[in-house]
Order: sequence, then structure tokens, then C-alpha cells
Amino acid sequence: MTGPIRILLADDEHLIRGAVAALLSYEDDLLVVAQAASGAEALAMARAHRPDVAVLDLQMPGGVDGVAVAAELRTVLPDCRTMIVTSHGRPGHLKRALTAGVRGFVPKTVSAQRLAVIIRSVHAGGRYVDPELAADAISAGDSPLTAREAEVLELAADGAPIGEVARRASLSPGTVRNYLSSATAKLSADNRHTAVRLARERGWL
Repeated sequence: MTGPIRILLADDEHLIRGAVAALLSYEDDLLVVAQAASGAEALAMARAHRPDVAVLDLQMPGGVDGVAVAAELRTVLPDCRTMIVTSHGRPGHLKRALTAGVRGFVPKTVSAQRLAVIIRSVHAGGRYVDPELAADAISAGDSPLTAREAEVLELAADGAPIGEVARRASLSPGTVRNYLSSATAKLSADNRHTAVRLARERGWL
């Protein structure tokens, strides 16, 4: 007989993480072997405990989100299936997650029983994407931004001056201005700050 499915839970909200762990503990075939409050901690815990399934919050502190963790685990622990649980299911996030090899994309409103069913399915090689999140992603379409435009927009998000963005991106100030104006025009925004907000709302940054 095979043992229980070993699970890593990563969520920066301690109360939610603890509640999910407690509810999953009622399932005989599921075992939470590690918990983490950040992306970096999730990676360290995954390496230490080698879970079968990693259930990752999309947005975590420290600059390493759930999708980045999933992408890294795909390389360092290829046998570990990954799932994203989120309260911010924006269309671009779903596409990023699927590209990173994520097998499940679930809203935080899901019940513990339903989550347990999805974990088993993902562990068995299946996929699960919440139908509403999938429909939103399809209706929103793909990002109009090129990778370079998105990168420069992200670098300019904190209000850094053009010269500083140029230095960070290893580009000339003129090229940075061109990328920013192109991104702003594509998003029909009045300025780069509005462009950043719109791109983030749609999950394109």
C-alpha cells in the first residue's frame, strides 16, 4: 500500500494556512508535511521535505510569488505537482501559471472537501482550472505588451526616473522612453502610472 499524499502548504496568511492544514488533516490519504509563509521559505521546505503536491498562494511577500515557486520546483523537484490557490485570479496570472507547469488553479473560496478532491486529481496527473477563472482569462485575451515593454513598465512601477530604469534594464534612456510610450499607448493609458495599474489589474505584470 502506498502512503498518504504528502503536501506542502504555502500562504503568508497564517490563519488561512493553519485552517487549511487542519481541515486537510481529516482526510486519511492526505498529509501536510510542511508549511511556509513566503515563496523563498516554500522552496526551502520543498527541498527539505520533498512533497508530492505543493499548494501555493499566488501572492506572497519577498518577491517570489506562487508561480515563481512553481517554475523553480519544476526544475528542482520535477515529481512534485503544483497548484495555485488565489483570491486574485486575474487572467494573466492563469497563463503564467500554466506556462510554469502548474496543474491546478483554484480560488480561495473553494471548500476544503473540494480542495482535497482537486489535490488527489492533480497528484494523479490530472489538471484543474476553476471554470470562472478560465472564462475570465479567455475573455481578457493575451497581453498586448512585448516581454521588453512589460519588463520596462515593471521597472518603472515604483516611480523610478527614466535614467534609473535605463540603468536597471541596461538600455539607453531614449529606448526606455520608447518602450514606456509604446506600452502606455497599447493600454490606452494617460501615463505610465495608469499603464502599470491597468497591466497589473489584468495580470500582465
